[in-house]
Amino acid sequence: MSSEQRKAFPFSEFEPKWQDVWEAKKAFRTPNPGDADFDASKPKYFVLDMFPYPSGAGLHVGHPEGYTATDIIGRFKKMSGYNVLHPMGWDAFGLPAEQYAIKTGTHPRVTTEKNVANFTKQLKSLGFAYDWDREVNTTDPGYFKWTQWIFLKLYNSYVGDDGKAHPVSELEAKGLSREEIDSRRLAYVSSAPVNWCPELGTVLANEEVVDGKSEVGGFPVERRPMRQWMLRITAYAQRLIDELDGLDWPESIKLLQRNWIGRSEGAHVKFQIVGQGSDVTVFTTRPDTLFGATYMVFAPEHALVDQITTPEQKAAVEAYRKTVASKSDLERTELAKEKSGVFTGAYAINPVNGKQIPIWIADYVLMGYGTGAIMAVPAHDERDFEFAQKFGISMTSVVLPPENWLRKYVIESRQQESVAELERMWIEGAIDVSNHVLLSAYYDYPAFCDAGMAINSSNKELSLDGLPMDQAKAKITAWLEEKGLGKGTTNFKLRDWLFSRQRYWGEPFPIVWENGSHRSIPESELPLMPPDLEDFRPTGTPEPPLSKATDWVQYSATAKRELNTMPQWAGSCWYYLRYCDAKNSERFVGEAAESYWMGGGKPGGVDLYVGGTEHAVLHLLYARFWHKVLFDLGFVTTPEPFQRLVNQGLILGEDGQKMSKSRGNVVNPDDVVREYGADALRLYEMFMGPLEQVKPWSMKGVEGVYRFLARVWRLVMEVDDEGVWSVSAALQDVPANKQLTKALHETIKKCGEDIEKLSFNTAISTMMICTNAFVGAEVKPASAIVTFLKVLSPFAPHLAEELNARIASKFPALAVQGLLSDATWPQYDPAALIEDEVEIVFQVNGKLRDKARVPIQATKEEIEKIALASARVQEFMEGKPPKKIIVVPGKLVNIVV
Repeated sequence: MSSEQRKAFPFSEFEPKWQDVWEAKKAFRTPNPGDADFDASKPKYFVLDMFPYPSGAGLHVGHPEGYTATDIIGRFKKMSGYNVLHPMGWDAFGLPAEQYAIKTGTHPRVTTEKNVANFTKQLKSLGFAYDWDREVNTTDPGYFKWTQWIFLKLYNSYVGDDGKAHPVSELEAKGLSREEIDSRRLAYVSSAPVNWCPELGTVLANEEVVDGKSEVGGFPVERRPMRQWMLRITAYAQRLIDELDGLDWPESIKLLQRNWIGRSEGAHVKFQIVGQGSDVTVFTTRPDTLFGATYMVFAPEHALVDQITTPEQKAAVEAYRKTVASKSDLERTELAKEKSGVFTGAYAINPVNGKQIPIWIADYVLMGYGTGAIMAVPAHDERDFEFAQKFGISMTSVVLPPENWLRKYVIESRQQESVAELERMWIEGAIDVSNHVLLSAYYDYPAFCDAGMAINSSNKELSLDGLPMDQAKAKITAWLEEKGLGKGTTNFKLRDWLFSRQRYWGEPFPIVWENGSHRSIPESELPLMPPDLEDFRPTGTPEPPLSKATDWVQYSATAKRELNTMPQWAGSCWYYLRYCDAKNSERFVGEAAESYWMGGGKPGGVDLYVGGTEHAVLHLLYARFWHKVLFDLGFVTTPEPFQRLVNQGLILGEDGQKMSKSRGNVVNPDDVVREYGADALRLYEMFMGPLEQVKPWSMKGVEGVYRFLARVWRLVMEVDDEGVWSVSAALQDVPANKQLTKALHETIKKCGEDIEKLSFNTAISTMMICTNAFVGAEVKPASAIVTFLKVLSPFAPHLAEELNARIASKFPALAVQGLLSDATWPQYDPAALIEDEVEIVFQVNGKLRDKARVPIQATKEEIEKIALASARVQEFMEGKPPKKIIVVPGKLVNIVV
């Protein structure tokens, strides 16, 4: 960049100055109910950013996009008379800091504090209006004390028949045993399969496993059952679906949540296992297809596999199970992958027709969904169809496809048959059964997986034939229940939340083990601090790193502490509540503060939540779950945490690719601020396009908004030959003319509306048009420009503050005294928006010679007089009388001479 560009306006001088002023004056401190300066008459507005993980890499230009959006609306709401809560904090527990500690021996807390300091410096350099007195850090003992406290609430709660959380003390009062109570807790212990890497000696998260190997080192990973803490989120599955309806979220995000929870109606069906004296229950969403079940599939981990496998198949089954152990759930259920499986040698009895059907094991069936066993109906399920084709398993069609499907797959010689004949051939499975022509009339057809009329579905007691799907489902479910062979049920794809990590850098569980049983520690012992370790390396066994702290582990002579730690999700589940009352040492959030900031008469407390789509499912789901438990127990006043949700779009590199170090297209915001200033960065990120869209970065675009800010600067300032800036002589204490007044009030109206809609790019366009109108005026009306600066202030706060202060030095009565950020948002005058003049073009012999604004109601005669009075028109008429004058009202006057 040339030095000429750098001198467009001295942002590097005044931006740090105003950041220091804001910090010194605590300009964005937000008082709480009970504080002396709290104004209860004002409405509240809680605007929230998804708080970042403070990585060593620092901010990239994708971070400020959402932060700038929330900053603009927060500043706007403050100027509009709201009490605004706009805080920032750090989701600081996490694996990267622990891995760095393993490599370097540096304690994760040291690394985290260094990274937080860097992030804080970067955010402050962008002028964000955060209340830094409310800063939270999930690794701060004053914070994770309450994370541990909330876990204890989960541990000591269960879900009652009303679908709400209640204290387990109610169960104790009813005389339930300890085992019965433990089986109903919202936080419970279970043996769950995890990704164990023997080479690294540690458990890996799913995202750390790629193609069955560790992301670091490429070592084999196997699935191994281990004792884990689980949270019973499934008890809230239906509420998590139903209560989305009252939220102002994008429908696409609601759909992601609903699909993740995966509610499905169906039936549990019992299948007897031949020769075992036992049965297995499966869940199916299509009980109407039960007559078409020709085989069963168990998850390889199913507890019955060892019992039912025949000696002849034992070696093959064991080999297959070992292969599957290295695969993640995602890999196992990938639809496009080659189907695999092994026959166990065992058979089950189909309860509706008495037929024996083979039992297989296959990786596409998971223990985590349903019962870990399925009935396979290959004629009407794509995966089952592919599996049956590969292994030569028979298929029975029990649903009649529609005419268009039948005609598509019938052999060519039968294309012209009637619908009735097409249906007969499909039902009978042959061209002509009566004449023993058993050749199928259909070929190369896929599984038919849609709804249709039931066929081939009857026994001595039951017939579904001819019934549409819904009626067939209801009839067979009633029959199964009557016979004790099944039961109608609702199932969810959502699994309980595996809440343990075999890590050091996380919240320790406030749990001890004694004589094989677990119990909570007293709340008075919170926060439970992690032990100081010098060696953070994995133990090489499934024992977590905390096991190395032998003194810390020994809680008492007979009790030992829980060695797992909580996942990084824990601290992010409730941080928005801590922001409401960040320094409260007596309660996770004060009642008055929570009631005020999370209140408002809507289901969700946070008025606007902005963040990336990468958290569209899990973080939002987990936070909603915790919040609902706290709501049920009476600790919070709203059933939902976040009322309005907006996901900002990804910012790509200039090459149109996702930014990454390997591509060399990462843009550091520090570099942009150094060259163009913080206001230019903020403005450009909002001007790139709609907030929710994916957008490529462009340094030319940054230069464009930089030039716009320079034009605003020069409305007020001028520079002498020595490079010294002073208030421009063109700036005067004069009223704005009608055209400027109209442009200004159009800008006030449009920008206010656009900010509410988060349409920041169109608001900036409007301000650019208004600036051009001011630039075109010979005399710049100071009071009107101050009003314009109020509108610009949420977008470019440094420049607006500086120019207001410069105007105040010359026209103190016209400028805002004190901080512009404390000013009131200007109100537009509807009368000023009324168009009462129109621009008319004056032509002489068809050529443009002049133009003027005339009253919109002017008559042809009046317009003619104005045109003839123009000095420019008279010059080109050269004293000649007009032969003809053509007046087109509202457009032009053409004088023919």
